Amino acid sequence: MPRFRYLDALTTAFVVVLLVSNLLAQKICRIGPWPVSGAIVLFPITYIFADVFTEVYGYAASRRAIWLGFFATALLYAVASLVIALPSDPEWHNQAAFLTVFGFLPRILIASLIAFWAGEFANSYTLARLKLVTRGRWLWTRTVGSTVVGQAVDTTLVILLTFGGKYSAHTMFQIIYTGYLLKVGYEVLATPLTYLVVGWLKRAEGSDAFDTHTNFNPFRFADRKASQV
Repeated sequence: MPRFRYLDALTTAFVVVLLVSNLLAQKICRIGPWPVSGAIVLFPITYIFADVFTEVYGYAASRRAIWLGFFATALLYAVASLVIALPSDPEWHNQAAFLTVFGFLPRILIASLIAFWAGEFANSYTLARLKLVTRGRWLWTRTVGSTVVGQAVDTTLVILLTFGGKYSAHTMFQIIYTGYLLKVGYEVLATPLTYLVVGWLKRAEGSDAFDTHTNFNPFRFADRKASQV
């Protein structure tokens, strides 16, 4: 992959946003009549990052960022579990609060990782394919269309894997439907900002990737670079 000025910084920001989102997810907030996870504040931004990676740098750059985010999140979960298990100092009395913030149940952990991985790859794949179909025109169709697909995969998987068997199908459908609409709405509202960032990066990096000959296998890392326009 060619050396770009801003790709590493953007990838780092993507991972940071993802990790902070996982910590914020512990709080249940209320937006109007709907209870939602605190992750709604930041997590949808990860899809905007994925759109930027794929649109400007190509699917391979997005694939790299997704895997880095996946392993960083897994490391957060693993280290948090280890620190929770370590005995507390007798003069430290905040174990319960620490457990509330950093204590991830195994089922939620696994559900989050699977949903993130599948949703992000669905998003990037859809955007790359739509770019070829539209010949690089109508950016909004790709940013919104990829989010419609990716968030459907992510939201459905995380709710089913987390709450399957605990709640009725009707209740889970309501949770999926509400979360999905909020996340897609977030992307639609952010479209003007996405246009500004993508346009600036394309000029700054001299890159406008088209994944004409890309192998979209998410497990393939050695790949020919996307063609540039």
